Amino acid sequence: MKKNNTTTGESTKKEFIFQKKNYIFMAIGLAFLTLGFVLMSGGGSDDPNVFNPEIYNFRRIRLAPTLVLIGLGIEVYAILLNPHKKKN
Repeated sequence: MKKNNTTTGESTKKEFIFQKKNYIFMAIGLAFLTLGFVLMSGGGSDDPNVFNPEIYNFRRIRLAPTLVLIGLGIEVYAILLNPHKKKN
C-alpha cells in the first residue's frame, strides 16, 4: 500500500538539478566548442599530390584548440556551478 505524502503533511517539491544560470553557461561553452571546431576545419587540398601549407596557419594550430579548451573549461564550470549558494 502506498503512502500519500499529502496526508502526512510532507510535500516534496521536484526541482531540476541545473538552474537557468547553469544552462546559460552551458550554452556559452557549447558556442566556444562549436566555434573552435569550425575554425579547425578545412585547409586541405583537393588534390592529394599537392601539399597545402594553409593547414598549419595560426587559426588551426593555436586559436581553434584554445577555443575548444576554453569551451571545455566553461562546461566544467557550468556543471559545478551551484546557483543556490548564498553570498556572505
